[in-house]
Amino acid sequence: MKKIMSDKLAILLFVGPTFILFTAFAVYPVFASVGYSFLEWDGMNASTWVGLQNYFELFQTGRFMQSLWNSLALVMMSILIQLPIALVLALILNHGMKGEGVYRSIYFVPVLLSSVVIATLWSKIYHPDYGLLNIFLRWIGLQAWTRQWLSDPKIALCAALIPIVWQFIGYHMLLMYSACKSISPDIYEAAKIDGATSFDTDFYIVIPSIVPMLKVCLTFAAVGSLKIFDLIYILTNGGPAGATEVLSTLMYTSLFGRNRYGLGSAIAIIIIIMCMLFTFIFQRVFKPIEKSLD
Repeated sequence: MKKIMSDKLAILLFVGPTFILFTAFAVYPVFASVGYSFLEWDGMNASTWVGLQNYFELFQTGRFMQSLWNSLALVMMSILIQLPIALVLALILNHGMKGEGVYRSIYFVPVLLSSVVIATLWSKIYHPDYGLLNIFLRWIGLQAWTRQWLSDPKIALCAALIPIVWQFIGYHMLLMYSACKSISPDIYEAAKIDGATSFDTDFYIVIPSIVPMLKVCLTFAAVGSLKIFDLIYILTNGGPAGATEVLSTLMYTSLFGRNRYGLGSAIAIIIIIMCMLFTFIFQRVFKPIEKSLD
């Protein structure tokens, strides 16, 4: 290993292509977006330097504030609903059960499906006339509960967020499940000998042991929720009347619908800053917890 690390040519050959690709497709677009966010530019004609005007305009616009709130609502739903369900499923599978592999695969299937397929599927479920949800409600005698699920501004956001939460439950479940399986069987045996119940084992041994993975899942859930685009775009396109607009769909509309590349780039930078902020917060919150468990 020491000899390989001392060979600068080998390092260049192995690291160079990856570094170039990462710089070209990840680092450069971020810095380019920062520059564009200070411009008033339609993508074709000459640009005009406007400084922070795009950012000031965003925070003075009700549509942006609504999309910001919707994005934060999605983050909260992912953290408070998606992750607890994923944790419970992971703990159940970790205890061992007949058909464990089958259930694990079933839970993970939505992650493998294209977001376009999932959005199309749920749009059919929510359809007011032939959608499965309204048909089921009529069948059990709850006709008054039927709704225009994606057209009612009061409930459209929740209706659009449910498929997003549902799709990635299996993803986080598998991450937590893998962390649970990495715990030594000897620890479970010792707890069993001491008379610990399944609940005691989960609460006092398993969950504290997988805290690092819980931090990863929290970060992935928050960052992924802020970046979500395709499901919202296909289900509602941000409607009705902006009720389901999130930052990513507003950015797309600003860039390609209104040809305001500076404004759209400013939204992109805000999304990046929010992703970094949530990551920093989780790191700070979990750092003392992880130290106390060492």
